[in-house]
Formats: sequence, structure tokens, C-alpha cells
Amino acid sequence: MPTPPSYGEQIRQVKRQTQQLSQDLPEVMQAFYGLSHSSSVAGVLDPKTKELIALAIGVATHCDGCIAFHTQAALRAGATRQDIVETLGVTIAMGGGPSLMYATHVMEALEEFSPTAS
Repeated sequence: MPTPPSYGEQIRQVKRQTQQLSQDLPEVMQAFYGLSHSSSVAGVLDPKTKELIALAIGVATHCDGCIAFHTQAALRAGATRQDIVETLGVTIAMGGGPSLMYATHVMEALEEFSPTAS
């Protein structure tokens, strides 16, 4: 069985493909990026909290690309390892075994993006 790409490589692959989609579907992608930006700016919830929510949804929906992007973004927004681990705890409680399996993917991404976080 081939080794899956690293989470950093997954991000690079998705960015390459979304650039192509942006050329082929400019209106759709502009709308998506506008929504993404608007929903992530500080409001009552800060960007870190919003990234942790996005990460939880990525785990619950079994989206490795989402896990890659939102683990990295949560760290960049100031999330600590403990913030992420506690978010995973809630996600596992709400999503059961399948969320537990994808929570392990977050732990891998966390190690990759923040080697000192372990």
C-alpha cells in the first residue's frame, strides 16, 4: 500500500488543483473564497476558535484535506496542542469511532506542522 502524502504535500496538491478550478470556475471559486474569508475573520468568535470549529467539522466529515488546512491554520491562529487535543475530545464524543480514527490524522498533522507540540 503506498504511503499517503504528508499533510504539507496534501495542502500543496489541493492548492494546485484549486488554482485550476479557479481558472475553470472563476465565479464559483471567488464566491467560495469570499465566504471562507468572511466566515473566518474576527467577530464574537476569534479566528483561533473558528479554526478549531472548522477542524472539528473536518474530522467529523472525514476530510483529510480539511484536517491538513485547518490544523495548520489553527496553529497559525495561536492554537496550542492542548487546544487542538481538547477540540478532538469534543469531536470524538459527538462523532464516535469514525471521528476517533480521523482524530489520529490530526495528531499526525500536528506532529508534522509543529514538531515541538508533542
